[in-house]
Formats: sequence, structure tokens, C-alpha cells
Amino acid sequence: MRYLTAGESHGPQLTVIIEGVPSNLELSKEMIDYELQRRQKGHGRGRRMQIESDAVKIVGGVRHGKTTGAPIALIVENKDWKHWQTIMGSEPISEEEADQMKRIITKPRPGHADLNGAIKYNHRDMRNVLERSSARETTVRVAAGAVAKVLLKQFNISTAGHVVEIGGVKVEEQSFQSLAQLREVTEGSPVRCFDHDTGEKMMEAIDLAKKNGDSIGGIVEVIVEGVPIGLGSHVHYDRKLDAKIGAAIISINAFKGVEFGIGFTAASKPGSEVHDEILWNEQYGYYRKTNNLGGFEGGMTNGMPIVVRGVMKPIPTLYKPLQSVDIETKEPFTASIERSDSCAVPSASVVAEAVVAWELANALTEKFGNESMEMIRSNFDQYATYSKGF
Repeated sequence: MRYLTAGESHGPQLTVIIEGVPSNLELSKEMIDYELQRRQKGHGRGRRMQIESDAVKIVGGVRHGKTTGAPIALIVENKDWKHWQTIMGSEPISEEEADQMKRIITKPRPGHADLNGAIKYNHRDMRNVLERSSARETTVRVAAGAVAKVLLKQFNISTAGHVVEIGGVKVEEQSFQSLAQLREVTEGSPVRCFDHDTGEKMMEAIDLAKKNGDSIGGIVEVIVEGVPIGLGSHVHYDRKLDAKIGAAIISINAFKGVEFGIGFTAASKPGSEVHDEILWNEQYGYYRKTNNLGGFEGGMTNGMPIVVRGVMKPIPTLYKPLQSVDIETKEPFTASIERSDSCAVPSASVVAEAVVAWELANALTEKFGNESMEMIRSNFDQYATYSKGF
């Protein structure tokens, strides 16, 4: 499975083409729209979320509610496009029209792709960079992840994403009893936090940052249950599934770190307190006494829940802007504001959930086939019986 996205933040639409989804998977617009709406929620989001009301159009690869095995094409229209047609249109314009627009960007914002992308692609107008590097692109990544989650659900593999830290305010103890409970509670939280009191403190931290013209980041966690043993591989670096998931997390805009299980805490513990002892019984087959390694050993799933966390830096566009340099005049200035979120961590947890689901669905089809759901089901069931009694 693979996908390719196209489109700009203020262009007419965002597009994703997905290849490798098996035939006869039930898929509807409503299944994808649900995930898109989740992404738009969250305390600390800016005015753009009031403008856009994301909904998908399925324009290829699905017929009468089921996938055909052909590439799936999904589009999400940008409602704000009507205000940007002159600035972002694809047709050539004259120098006079360009001057009248007065929207050429020559002042790079610290923490963004603006300057690096302009140098790399030789753009004197950095809007050519920031329009594509915008986190708006994650809209269709969530759409692709929604398709992956529908596929995983057919094999009782379930995912949940939530927020464990914002601006230094941390969840001290994981007290949920099941993924179903975690999903139910966090869906009702403006910051996707399971603990109500901690969530209130997170919102206070967001409000304070906004009042001060600042922004804050945080940590999100994704948990996946029902994963079979042996997805991924130990034989080559680029086939290790935890490495692929780690790369997927880091690829999300503003994410700067990733860990599995107890993660960096393992560095301060002896091996006897880190490695997960192996047990077996007739009901479950092989399982682990603990899950310190977050569901992975040797680049492969070990049957325990996958637990992965990602660190998101504060959004770099601030109301109290940082110093930068104009690429035309080389004069110093304080960076302009291009967006107004003070914290996007809650919505980023939805994106993290989507990219993890995608990598798992890809690994699942790699192991069990991707031509039809019937083929995958047969192979999956045979393997489950085999691995349980191995």
C-alpha cells in the first residue's frame, strides 16, 4: 500500500491517491468524514478551523460502497479557496498583476520551512513553500489513515490516540481500563486528555500562551491492540516496522521526537527491568508479562499492544514574533503571522493515529496479501492458528 498527496493550503483542494487497498472492503464517505471532523477539533485551534468544514469526495476506486482493488482517489475541497483564486491560481499572470497582489512573501518565519525551501527550490516568493509545507496537508493524510483504520477493523485491530502532555502539564498515571473507554472519554475532551483535571490544566496553559502571544507543544500517544505477532521484519533495516512507524510520526508537521513503550526511560534502567518476559497459555498463545518495549522486538510486532508517543514542538508562528531576515533586503525584521493556532497538539494526536494505522495496514497487507479481503481473511485466520500453537 502507498499513497501520494497533492494540493496547497489555500489551493482549490487537497488530493490523495491510495494504491494497494484490497477489493471488497466496505468503505463510505461517512467513515472518512468522521476522522476528518476529529482532526478539526481541539482547544487552541485558530480561525481556519471555523472557515473549513472538511468533507471527502470519493472520486475513484470505490463502487457501490466497496473498494474495487483499483487506486482510490479522495479529494477535500478548501472552502477558503474563493478568497485566494487570484493569489493561488494556476494560470500565468502579468508582472503588473503580481505587483497588485502585494502578497509576495520574502520574510521567512523561524521554525518553518520557508527559508530552507526557498533556497532549495529557488523561490523568491516563499508562498510557494509555505502553502505546501502547511499542516493543512495532513487533512488528506488523515483521510488515507481512515481507510487504513477501516481495513484494520476487519481484523479486530483497534487504535486510539490521546494527549499525555501539553506545555509541561502531564498526565501522571494512565488509568483507563480499555481502548474503548479511552476513546469514549477523550472524544469528549477539548484537549483529548483522559484525565479531566489534567485536561483543564492543559486548557489553562493553552489560554495563557495565547494571551501572551505565544504557543505551546506537547506529547501524543497512540495505542493499537489486536496486532498479530510478526508484522515487519528483522532481516533489513528498511523492513523494520517500528522504524517505519517512527518515520511516519516524525513526518507529521512540527514533530521532533518519537519513542516506543517506556522509550527513553529505558536508558536509566537495568535490563532486568526493561525486557518483557515471555509467557504462554492455551487461550492467548504467546504473550508478554509486561509491555515495556511497546509491542516491538527486533523490528517486528510481538503481539502486545503497540504504544508509541510523539513529541510536537510549539507552533512557530507567534503573535509575539521572532527575529528573522528579509531575503530581498537582508534587513532584520520580526516575523509575520500566517496562522493563529496557539496549540495544535489535540488535533495532531488524530494525525498520529492516522499515520500509525496506515503503516500497520501496509504491513498487514504485505504479510497476508492485498488483492481481496477474502484472501487476506483466509491467510490471517490460518496464521493466527499457526502462531498460537507454535
